[in-house]
Amino acid sequence: MKRIYAIIFYSILCICAFAQGWPTNYGGVMLQGFYWDSYTDTKWTNLESQADELSQYFNLIWVPQSGNCNTTGNVMGYMPVYYFDQNSSFGTQAELKSMIKTFKDKGLGTIADVVVNHRNNLGVNGLWVDYPSETYNGVTYQMLPTDIVANDDGGATKTWADSKGISLSSNNDEGEDWSGCRDLDHKSANVQTIIKAYEKFLTSDLGYTGFRYDMVKGFNASHVADYNDAAGVSYSVGECWDSNSTIETWINNANKKSAAFDFQFRYNVRDAVNNNDWSKLNSTNNLVHDANYQQYAVTFVENHDTQYRSATETLDPIKKDTLATNAYLLAMPGTPCVFLPHWKAYKQDIKAMIDARKAAGIKNTSTYTNMRSSTQYYANRVGGDHNMIVVVGFDLNTYVPTGYTNIISGYHYKYYMDNKAELAFADKASGTYSAAFDVTVTAASENANAKLVYTLDGTTPTASSEQLASGSKINILSSETLKVGLLKDGTVSSVITRDYIVKPFTAHKATVYLKDPSWSALCFYAWDSTGNLNGAWPGNTVTDSKVIDGNTYYYKTFDVNSAGYTFNIIFDQGNGSGKLQTVDLGPISEDTYYEISSLVNGKYSATDITSVVTGIDNITTDKSVNKNNGWYNLEGMRFTAKPTQKGIYIHQGKKWVVK
Repeated sequence: MKRIYAIIFYSILCICAFAQGWPTNYGGVMLQGFYWDSYTDTKWTNLESQADELSQYFNLIWVPQSGNCNTTGNVMGYMPVYYFDQNSSFGTQAELKSMIKTFKDKGLGTIADVVVNHRNNLGVNGLWVDYPSETYNGVTYQMLPTDIVANDDGGATKTWADSKGISLSSNNDEGEDWSGCRDLDHKSANVQTIIKAYEKFLTSDLGYTGFRYDMVKGFNASHVADYNDAAGVSYSVGECWDSNSTIETWINNANKKSAAFDFQFRYNVRDAVNNNDWSKLNSTNNLVHDANYQQYAVTFVENHDTQYRSATETLDPIKKDTLATNAYLLAMPGTPCVFLPHWKAYKQDIKAMIDARKAAGIKNTSTYTNMRSSTQYYANRVGGDHNMIVVVGFDLNTYVPTGYTNIISGYHYKYYMDNKAELAFADKASGTYSAAFDVTVTAASENANAKLVYTLDGTTPTASSEQLASGSKINILSSETLKVGLLKDGTVSSVITRDYIVKPFTAHKATVYLKDPSWSALCFYAWDSTGNLNGAWPGNTVTDSKVIDGNTYYYKTFDVNSAGYTFNIIFDQGNGSGKLQTVDLGPISEDTYYEISSLVNGKYSATDITSVVTGIDNITTDKSVNKNNGWYNLEGMRFTAKPTQKGIYIHQGKKWVVK
């Protein structure tokens, strides 16, 4: 009996933990892994290839709605048709599952974009209310016209339904109407059953960690609480795009079983930049200022809805000070959500900011105190495991706090660490650099005689290692593993590691090969960030070919003239009725080999077979978990331990395959 009671008690504890809408004292950082029309950058295979790097800095990654939208064109997923078919514009369901698993194995949780305020229909013969029948775990789920709110589209749907002799729900919409699709009646038992099954599918079958709920102002927040309880998730965030008081009310109505995006925090930052007045940050109109809501604040400075999309739109003022706004974001309480374009544009700076946040031990529930507030600059002291001061603005040298050490600086921002922290820090994050560079190492210590010791060969520094004073620079000339420790009273502590790859850029050509698909016609359509590379759609007909290992490959060559440059490609059959194409492929910057694979949603997918075609000899297959240093990928990146991601690596002068 005692054992039974113990099991029951443990189960209750688990349920209570799941009921938490967002963990308290959470120190994680989230990445929004997409932007509008990011079909190449957010391709599941492309994101998965970055798992090692992303997992070093982020704890969660939010990806776009991944369900099938019943279209052959690229769509962002906000008009979902299928729930249990996850073949989307970003890749196949198999690729999605692989990405999520790879992320999970490396400690990176994936947040699903859950769009359940509304649902699109099949539209067969002009119908507005025909939903697909889907079977999951032996149960068939079917939404009906009676699952649509009575006043959908301002009554237009009912007018159409009456003309067809079709009945809708008797319940009106609980929130705001959205005219793009049919709004669902969340009071319907059938709707609730289907959504709970769908979310269980997302977590149990696909491996998602939690949910981002789209347009939560369209239905009652209590349903979010119910859905989260049924799915058993600890991470949930709602898009309640409104005033601070409305957001807090929504969190309360969700029984605090979901966090919410802190829109007012974003507007505080925007207003400061737009008005050239950093005192605008001194606001209580946000979630992070209130200890009752900090835990539920997912902060951001830009997302896919606020971003600049075209020349006809007003440029978001955050573009003027992207680095400073991210520096403020990553130093403050709440759970910061970094926007993918910012990560791509300022990767090394944002890495260093995250390193500093983690070194200080800042959590979502950390306290903060304003130190200075003026038009020219703004400073907050944030209490984590150690105090850290963030200063943003134009006149950064005016304020220099005593008892603190400046650990990183950049355009319009500085971070200062409390000397009581007793730690070493390096201002350049791990990663790949295109040329030799200097890294500044600092000691945050109350001991005036404290020194820094370091090594460049990956070994742990000792008291006899090379010594430096705080603020010294170390020149990194080639790929090195830097380890720096704090030397105080003959003892080394607080050792940090940075893995640096120096890979100078050389202009070169990148040839794209396609294994003969036996099409009657073959075109290559290529483009980069500036536009088309070989004419307008459908591109150029390609006839150049070569035989490799008995197989014919068609190819086209492109110039790569700058570091970081990439391009994308589509293989297609030309214009005309019934002519097919592949999905968007890339980013590409080196010779790449493809093979046409499956047809999904009217487009072919293509498999990157470069490693197979290049015919690497003398490969040793290794399934062990040996942790030796000196592992390199084929791009020259050095790892301090054996990589866990599948791939080919160089180790002790041999090529190894990690399976």
